[in-house]
Amino acid sequence: MRPSRVPLVVSLLMAVFLYIPIVMLVVQSFNAARFGGHWEGFSFIWYERLLDNRPVWLATRQSLIVAVTSTLFSTVLGTIAAWALHRYRSRLQDAHYLLVYSPLVVPDILMGMSLLLLFVNLGVQLGVGTVMVAHITFCTSYVAFVLLGRLQDFDFSLIDAARDLGAREATIFLKIILPLLGPGILAGALLAFTLSIDDFVITFFVSGPGSSTLPVHVYSMMKHGTPSLINALSVILMTVTFSLVLISQPLLKKHTQ
Repeated sequence: MRPSRVPLVVSLLMAVFLYIPIVMLVVQSFNAARFGGHWEGFSFIWYERLLDNRPVWLATRQSLIVAVTSTLFSTVLGTIAAWALHRYRSRLQDAHYLLVYSPLVVPDILMGMSLLLLFVNLGVQLGVGTVMVAHITFCTSYVAFVLLGRLQDFDFSLIDAARDLGAREATIFLKIILPLLGPGILAGALLAFTLSIDDFVITFFVSGPGSSTLPVHVYSMMKHGTPSLINALSVILMTVTFSLVLISQPLLKKHTQ
C-alpha cells in the first residue's frame, strides 16, 4: 500500500500560499514601475530613494526608541505582576488578574480609543510619551502571562532551602530566581518588543505630531501612493530579520551544548 500524497500536496499548497506574496514583494521591489502593476524593468531606484528618504529613517528610529523603552518597562512590570499573581491568592488578586488579562481580549481599536479619551480628559499632550504608555499597557499583559506559564514549573522549595542555608534575598534573586526565570523573561521581552514595534492601531490613536512610528508612517506612505518604496523597505526589514536569525542559530547551539 503506497503512502498517501495528500499531506505532501497540502504542505506544498500551504507553502505556496504563504510565500508567494513574499516572493512577489521582493520582485516588485526591483520593478522600475511606481505602482507595480506591470513590469518596467529591473532597477534599484526605489532602494536609492529609500536611502534618501529621511522621514522613513526618523520613523524607524522612533519605533526603536518606543519599542526598547516599552520592552524594558513592560518586562519589569510584567514579571512583578506574574510573580504576585502566582504567589498570592485573594479576592484582590482576582481583580488584579482581570486587569492584567483585559488588554489581551479587548480589541485594539477599543483600547486605542479608550487610551485616547483618557489622555484627552487628563489634558496630556499626545506625543512619544503617550505612545510609550500605551505600548507598556498592553505589552505588560503579554509578559505577565508568558511568565505565569514559566512559573508553573518553578520549584519554590529551592528558595526555602536557600533561606535555610542563610542566603540573603539579593543572593536568592541573583542566583536562583533570575537564572531559572531568565528564559521566560527573555521570551516575554522579545514578544513585547515584537508587539510594540509592529503595533499600528493603538499607536494611530495616541500618537501626536512628530511621534509617528514606522507602521503609522507606512500607512501614510500608502495613502500618498508610494507602494514601491514600501516594497523596498519591507525587503530590507526581512533581510535584517533573517540575518539576525541566522546569526543567532550558532550562538543558540553553542549555548545548548
